[in-house]
Amino acid sequence: MATELEELIGFLSSPSPQLRKAAIEIVQGLTGSDEGIQTLASHASLALPPLCRLLFDSSLDISSASADALINLSQVPDLASKLVSLGVVAASMEAMYKRPELAQKLVMLLVNLTQVEAGVNALLQVGDEKMEGLYVSKLVRSFCRSSSADSGEDAFEHVASVLINISKAEAGRRVLLEPKRGLLKQVVRQSDSTNPIRKKGVCSTIRNCCFEADNQLQNLLIIAEYLWPALLLPVSGKKIYSEEDRSKMPPELSNVLSHEREVVEDPEIRQEALEAIYMISMQEAGRKALWAVNGPRILQVGYEDEEDPKVMEAYEQIGSLLVGNDGAE
Repeated sequence: MATELEELIGFLSSPSPQLRKAAIEIVQGLTGSDEGIQTLASHASLALPPLCRLLFDSSLDISSASADALINLSQVPDLASKLVSLGVVAASMEAMYKRPELAQKLVMLLVNLTQVEAGVNALLQVGDEKMEGLYVSKLVRSFCRSSSADSGEDAFEHVASVLINISKAEAGRRVLLEPKRGLLKQVVRQSDSTNPIRKKGVCSTIRNCCFEADNQLQNLLIIAEYLWPALLLPVSGKKIYSEEDRSKMPPELSNVLSHEREVVEDPEIRQEALEAIYMISMQEAGRKALWAVNGPRILQVGYEDEEDPKVMEAYEQIGSLLVGNDGAE
């Protein structure tokens, strides 16, 4: 005989919109507590498939409640993996563009799903040569377009967190760094966003991609006019730079450093920018590129203003690389 929970799950597939709505609202409520999530997890094989189908329900209220429930459930890694195996990554990408009202929630669902390796591979479409990187390209395009939208709601801001997750994987970095796609170039140009979620996500993604500096340095430096401002401006300190210093910089740096500017308050962003510069500077061509934009002078001035011990240590780490290496190797 079916338990009450099994009956409730059964109503998620009812032909009656009223019953589906009542059932999904109860399930959504259950996912709001650890105890409720554990209860549903014990019936995952029954509960997850109808929840996934409801993303495409004709009622926006029902599909929205389903998305909320899936976001909560996918915070549990085991459940996230099961959802990936049910094709929820592909379903989320499809529903996101069919139901724009759900885009923000579905991006948040992808953030959780890409916390697990299977989710990263599913979003990258690893193993499908013709399709690999297509989902990521669509997300990056939406991420960059929505930043200039007039509406107050930034539906795609959490793509920044998805990019952090996929760039932790070698396959993700490969897709982002591929010159023909130009994805990293698009992402890097969001580094001056006033949205802290975007700003942090972009910086972390750049830093992760710099783990490939030993074999993909050229693909990083090909976007130098966007990359150096993204990395150097957050660690440039507060001072207005002298005309002599600025004369040795490209316009994208010298123009900004010629006047007062807002300091990047988040020490994690400053630290990650410095870690990225360090990985680039470990390569001879990377050091030459840094000297070519007068980067060491920017780091020197920024260090003078820095007060955070961990960030200061990151400055010093680069300094130890640059001592005696003036770019004339």
